[in-house]
Formats: sequence, structure tokens, C-alpha cells
Amino acid sequence: MTLKELDKATTSLHPSEKMPVLFLGHGSPMNAIENNEFVHGFKKLSKELPRPHAILCISAHWETKGTFVTAMQQPRTIHDFGGFPEALYQVQYPAPGSPQLARDTKDLVTKTNVGLDEHQWGLDHGAWTVLKHLYPAAEVPIIEMSIDHYQTPLYHYELARQLKPLRERGVLIVGSGNMVHNLGLISWQHINEQYGFDWALEASETMKQFILNDDHLSLINYQKLGSSFKLAIPSPEHYLPLLYALALKDENEKINLFNDKPLAGSITMTSLKIA
Repeated sequence: MTLKELDKATTSLHPSEKMPVLFLGHGSPMNAIENNEFVHGFKKLSKELPRPHAILCISAHWETKGTFVTAMQQPRTIHDFGGFPEALYQVQYPAPGSPQLARDTKDLVTKTNVGLDEHQWGLDHGAWTVLKHLYPAAEVPIIEMSIDHYQTPLYHYELARQLKPLRERGVLIVGSGNMVHNLGLISWQHINEQYGFDWALEASETMKQFILNDDHLSLINYQKLGSSFKLAIPSPEHYLPLLYALALKDENEKINLFNDKPLAGSITMTSLKIA
């Protein structure tokens, strides 16, 4: 299928099987080339997913002033990190984009004006390091949506709810971040170990209780939840993709957790599937 044909396939967003929603704890970029327990979790998930017409990914690693979606035919693979083995920088994920899906998404959202990024961004490591395990052939069109770092958690949650119609039209929506993410407090002696500080485990357990009880308001107001949350979420960019995923949940849907482990003291890899 040519790029033109791929783009045409998502032009009218015809009704299709309702797609799940994912939140993926992406962790280290090395997950792109390692064969660890978390990668096994992503690969197992890939066998459970229906095939989407396209993917919309909200990544922790694209922060902007305002909200944007990628709108280029062929998004570049962005290696937005440093100090890793050369093999990681050689990885390419040449999935096509979908300018038409970008335009349709822009038209769908009334919460804000969505800008079309036709040249600047692409697929950052919050997207490609995990999506390559779900769709290794890189054949599914992908667009990214940025996180407006000037806005509140409630703003992001309400914006995400406007994306719901895409689920009925074959679009798999993926939030990519980490529920607990404090790089400044990483335990280097436990860097590759399933280990969590007490505050990280406390915040993680509380988050999961709220998630499974559909208590989205508490999660939106996470800044009021005490010291463990302040340590778990020192900045919001890795947490907000979780709110995007939860905002898309319908009342009768179930949440399945996987990769639910702490890492290096101050990170959790907890991921979830909503369907």
C-alpha cells in the first residue's frame, strides 16, 4: 500500500470495531532493543489488540505551548536522548503518518485550537520505543499529539474526552509516560532491578486504587495527595498521558494492568489496557 493509499484509508474515519485505549509505561529508551520482562509485556499485548486503521499517541516527550498534532506523511524517528549505546541510535521506525487523521483530529477538538505540525516533530522515543513492539512492521499510520505544558491536569482530561469518537473509527489511542517518574531520585545501584522506594510504592498503590475505582477526580487533583505524590510526580509530563487514557474510558469498560513493577527506586512501569 502506498503512502497515498494509507492516508486515504483514514480520510473519512468510517465506523469500525471500537478500539481499546492504552497507557504504556515506556521507561528507558533501551526497551526498544532489549528483551526484558517489560518488552515481553508489550509483545504479549500486541497479540491481544485488534488491528487499528491508525494510532494517535500522546507522548510525555513532546511538550509545547498550545496543542499540536503531527501532520507529515512520513514522520522521522527522533532519538531524543543521550549517552546510550550506538545500536539504539541506529534504530528507525519508519511508520507512515496521516495528515488527514491530523486534520480530522483538529476538527474534532473544540476545547482548543489544535495546530498542524507538518515539518518539525515526528515520532519521539515515548512513541516509537514501545509501538515498535506492538507493530514491528511499522505499517500502521501514526500521529502524535503534544502536551501543552501551560495547562492544568483538568484541562488535559477534558481535551482527551473529545477524542472519544476516534475509538469508534479504528484509531488506537495510546498515552505513553510513567505513572511514577522521578529521574532525579533514581537509585543507580538498583538501575536494572525491580525495586521501589517506599514513597514510590505508596504513590503507585494509591494511583492503582483510584484507577480501578474510576476515581478520576482524585487523579486529576494529584497535587493534593501528599508527599509521596510530590516525589512521584515532580513534573507532570510523564503523568498526564495517563489522564488522557482514563478520560477515554466508557463506564462499562474494564481496566487490565500489566508490567506493574517498580524500577530503579523511583519509576514504575505500570501499564494498562482499557476495553
